[in-house]
Parts: sequence; C-alpha cells; structure tokens
Amino acid sequence: MKEHILVVGGYGHVGKMICEKLGKRYPGKVIAAGRNLNKSVEFCNTTNNTVMPLELDISKPLPVDLFDRIQLVVMCLDQKDTDFVRACFKNKVNYIDISANHSFLACIEELEGEAKKNEVASVLSVGLAPGLTNLLAKHTKSYLDYTESIDIHIMLGLGDQHGKAAIEWTINNFNTSFHVYSNWKEVKVDTLSDGKRTHFGKELGKRTGYRFNFSDQHTLPHTLQVPTVSTRLCFDSQVITNIVALCKQVGIFRLLKYSFFRKAMVWFFSKIKWGKEIYALKIDVLGEIKGKKVIAECDMQGSQEALITATIAATASEKLVTAKELKGIYHLDELLDIASFYPDVIVPKVRITEVDKKH
Repeated sequence: MKEHILVVGGYGHVGKMICEKLGKRYPGKVIAAGRNLNKSVEFCNTTNNTVMPLELDISKPLPVDLFDRIQLVVMCLDQKDTDFVRACFKNKVNYIDISANHSFLACIEELEGEAKKNEVASVLSVGLAPGLTNLLAKHTKSYLDYTESIDIHIMLGLGDQHGKAAIEWTINNFNTSFHVYSNWKEVKVDTLSDGKRTHFGKELGKRTGYRFNFSDQHTLPHTLQVPTVSTRLCFDSQVITNIVALCKQVGIFRLLKYSFFRKAMVWFFSKIKWGKEIYALKIDVLGEIKGKKVIAECDMQGSQEALITATIAATASEKLVTAKELKGIYHLDELLDIASFYPDVIVPKVRITEVDKKH
C-alpha cells in the first residue's frame, strides 16, 4: 500500500528538519534516503523511530520495488536531469521539490502532461525563496484592484547555518545573466546589478539589494498575472553586501569558471559568521485601488532559513497527502496562501500608501 513519504537527501541540513516534522505527523511512514546508509541510520536513531533509513543513489539505476510503498517524494537534492521525476510520475507517486534552480523547475513544468496522465501532482517553489516570497507576494497583491509590478527583496543572515548545496547555488549565480519580465517582455539583466533600496522594518532599516536569479520572479508573472516582477538579494552585513556588489562590478567573479576559486568562495561563505541567524523579506507592490495609484508593502523577519523551508515543505506534503484530487504541476502560491502556515508563520500586515503622497 502506498502510504510512505520518501525524503531524498533526508539526512542533509534541510532534509532532516523535513523528516523530523513529517515524522511527527506520520510516524513510521517517513523514509530518510541518501547515498550514505550510515549517516541515514545515525540520523534516524535520533527520531525515536518515527523516520526510517534507506540507502539510495538516484544517479544509479533505481531498485525495482522502490516506489511500491511510496505515495510522495520530497526532493532535497539538486538534479542534473528529470529522469527521477519521470520515474515518480510513471509509478504514480506525487512529487515536491525544494530546488531554487529556475531552469530545472522549468524542465519539471514541461512534464505537466505526464503528471496528469498518471493522475499525480507536483508542487514546486517550496522554501523561503521561492516559496514564502511567493505567498507574501500573493498576499500583498490581494489588496489591490490592479497590479503593475512586484519587487521582492530578500535579506539573508550570514550568521545562519546554510547547507552546502544552498551556498554552492548562490556562489554559482554570482556571475550570471538571466531574463526577467518587464511589462510582459523578457529583459536580460545581470546578477548583482541594478541596486535598489527598500525598508526592511524598524530594526533593520533601509538596505540596498541587487538582482539575483531566484525563481519566484520567473513564475509569479504567470501564476499571479503580473507584468513586471523582480527579486533582489542583500545580506544582513552591509559590508559584505557592498563587497560582493563591488566584486561583481570589477569582474572578480569571472574567476568562478575556475574550480579552485569557486571552491574557495564556497568555503569562505560557509565559514563566515559576520551576522545573525536571520532572514528578512520585503514585498513592494505597485498598482491601483479604486483608480488611485498606490504602493502596498509588507515585511517579515525570522530565524533559521532551513527551518522555514522545512515547515513549508512539510505543510505542502500534507496538502498532497490529503488532497487526492490534485493532478498536474503547481507552484506553491497556486495551492496555498500564507494563512495556511499559521501559527508557524504569522500573516503580516499590509501597508498601503498613495503614490503621490509617498513621493
């Protein structure tokens, strides 16, 4: 009987938090899978047997009976192709992915037909960004009659413990270009360019963020029907933010094509603790209410990025386990709203100001 949840990368930094949360909801039905059986067993022994271990390398041929008892897979690893996702769909297994890699998520979106054919569902944009940012954007936009643009601002705390995969993804995107939607037209922009200031709240104040290739800005124009969406990143250390932006401007990050430099950058960002264990999100939505041009704003702060990712993934998992009628590919904001995560996430207040008065 298909009643188990398979968490691939289940003993990793984020994966183990997802397993712990799901293990409390579905004791004995959660499996922490990964290439190292000893690490899986060691982790599972800390969960009072609510999570079970499994040795699994998805880059190799899969065991023929792997999916016999699995109803849902939660993927916590980066993948090079969609072979494993296809295998899930073929075996009528629902699928959740916490990846922030837009190009890979776009490949999964192309499997919509296979998901519907096999009567399964997949949820993407699950985490902090994308994920919580999508929900905040949806929440803020709901106050307006018409939305012209959405600006998403993300602050990451350098004192937080980030998984190696998350750090590698961030570093790998330091010297890239990507496309964003501007008035429904795709415009090419550079990472760490086009700095823009916003107010993160009384404690953090104003900060400058720079364009970064988070996938929320690629999907929200379609899911929320907004012509212009952009996402910017800064760190809680303004010094580090300025240094990173300067390195981009002078071309230092071109050296990332060399593996030794890339590895050194990953090591550096994994070791520095020049900040707090926080994250902060700010949403600025420009649009109209009753014919008047307004800006709607909301902000949110929290600690432990990995923990909020696990919370969102666990809630999305429960949605797929209980909503048997779902079929196809969904982004988080198409299935849930921010109130679905209460009390783990408190719905923030939205402040609305007429543009003329603000300026």
